[in-house]
Amino acid sequence: MSGSTIKVALAGAGAFGIKHLDGIRNIEGVEVVALVSRELDKTRKVAEKYGIGQATTELDEVLARPEVDAVILCTPTQMHASQAMACLRAGKHVQVEIPMADSLEDAEALAAVAASSGKVAMCGHTRRFNPSHQYIHGRIQRGEFNIQQMDVQTYFFRRTNMNALGEPRSWTDHLLWHHAAHTVDLFAYQAGSPIVQANALQGPIHSELGIAMDMSIQLKAANGAICTLSLSFNNDGPLGTFFRYIGDTATYIARYDDLFNGKEEAIDVSQVAVSMNGIELQDREFFAAIREGREPNASVRQVLPCYRVLHQLEQQIGH
Repeated sequence: MSGSTIKVALAGAGAFGIKHLDGIRNIEGVEVVALVSRELDKTRKVAEKYGIGQATTELDEVLARPEVDAVILCTPTQMHASQAMACLRAGKHVQVEIPMADSLEDAEALAAVAASSGKVAMCGHTRRFNPSHQYIHGRIQRGEFNIQQMDVQTYFFRRTNMNALGEPRSWTDHLLWHHAAHTVDLFAYQAGSPIVQANALQGPIHSELGIAMDMSIQLKAANGAICTLSLSFNNDGPLGTFFRYIGDTATYIARYDDLFNGKEEAIDVSQVAVSMNGIELQDREFFAAIREGREPNASVRQVLPCYRVLHQLEQQIGH
């Protein structure tokens, strides 16, 4: 590292890249020195706004800079695995946004490169870091709460290919490989038990987007806990993912960084972590793991089982 400052490059100046830039502003000892994205004019504008010295459309240009310590990838899903492997082979620590791959073959290839790299390789499984889910994780670890069922709804209105900023996407999002990945990983993580059964059903394929717009997934952990996940791009209502934890001592409802009990009474999670922003907390873990020379929470190795389950589900629904 250049002195005590971690110099980082960020690839992908879309909605999620901006969330990372906003989070990193609150983290000491980290400097974003390069921004990579497809459209140079747009990239330059974002770089200027955040005081980033280099704006480019080429990831290779950034990987060739010896002073760049780490890369955060917020690029289209289809590029995640190959770009993450390129970063590791260039000797850079990498955090790749969820999903780290859209096939098991690519996920396993990335895990192999990560294992031999000696670098921090982390995937942006943000639910592990949201204060709401951290609060529940703490209760589980202290033996105060055990999951009997998780009931999860991941709902968007995305009949056209737009991103979270309402701008046209250059790629197609996916309910299984992207949105289900959050819950499949979180369920196993919170249950503290591997997934041993997984079933999936999907609705009709969209004529233009070429993907299923509705999906239903059932999971069972080795310890007996179950999870029901409903996903839709057709939902014209409250958007986002809503988690209901039904356990032996309580019921919890988590909405991103906020948490409620089963009676919809708010639970204060402001003291769980140093921030209420899950993305910032995820980035803090990445940089802390680099400084401390350790494996991060949500490392590529830790989340690989999730991608094995997604692969099983994909086989079931017949792709």
